[in-house]
Amino acid sequence: MIVSILIIISVMMQPAKTDNASTALSGGAADLFSKQKPRGFEAFMQKVTVVLGILFFAIALGLVYISSH
Repeated sequence: MIVSILIIISVMMQPAKTDNASTALSGGAADLFSKQKPRGFEAFMQKVTVVLGILFFAIALGLVYISSH
C-alpha cells in the first residue's frame, strides 16, 4: 500500500507535458522532435517513478510467489 501511494504522489508531482487539450487530441506532432532530455527536478521525479514502479512489481510478484507456496 505504501509503495502504491508513493507512486501516485510521484506521478502527481511531475510537471505536465501538454499545454492544452488540442495538443493532447492532435497528438502533439509539432513537438515530436523538439523534446529535450529532462533536467533537474523533472529528471529526478522520472527516476523516482521508475524505481517505485519496479519495486511495486517486484513486491507483487513476491507476494504471488509467497501465496502460492
